[in-house]
Amino acid sequence: MASFIIEGGHRLNGDLIPQGAKNEALEVLCATLLTPEEVKIYNIPDILDVNNLIQLLRDLGVTVKRIGLNAYSFKADKINLDYLDSDEFFQKGASLRGSVMIIGPLVARFGYAVLPKPGGDKIGRRRLDTHFLGIQKLGATFNYCPKAQRYEIKADKLRGSYMLLDEASVTGTANILMAAWPKAIRRFIMPLASPICNNFQKC
Repeated sequence: MASFIIEGGHRLNGDLIPQGAKNEALEVLCATLLTPEEVKIYNIPDILDVNNLIQLLRDLGVTVKRIGLNAYSFKADKINLDYLDSDEFFQKGASLRGSVMIIGPLVARFGYAVLPKPGGDKIGRRRLDTHFLGIQKLGATFNYCPKAQRYEIKADKLRGSYMLLDEASVTGTANILMAAWPKAIRRFIMPLASPICNNFQKC
């Protein structure tokens, strides 16, 4: 079994450039779906979940270009919503828990999204209620098809809303903020006040 051995008593020195945080990267990548304009993102961590989400964006029709070390440009001007109904999207979306965060931007911009029942790491209690209830308060409807094991989300018209979250959720807060992009939330109570969420609101 692999292990780390840490010895104290040694002076530390040198320079370190921290790798971007995974959750923050997943949120910002999904936010590129909000606009048809080109978006450039730097310091993207080179890890499996992030790379899988980038490929999922490509499959949706986003033009993705590598512009440097851990840096990409994204242009979501030709989104293929039909891909959401494909078997390939079902398989990829179900295996990537971060795929839940495409709901917010797709509903905000197109009024439609599909979400396979997400998979990902099985670590502790990881509810999706916060995502769903928050976006519903903005006017979207969620329908679950047990046979297809997927959610279909529609919104003819989103509206601003006062919102009280029942739990602190990093990805839930970001997803609701993206869905609220065209219609500002009037008051947001108990969003997760973490550096990731605070930075995301500034994007």
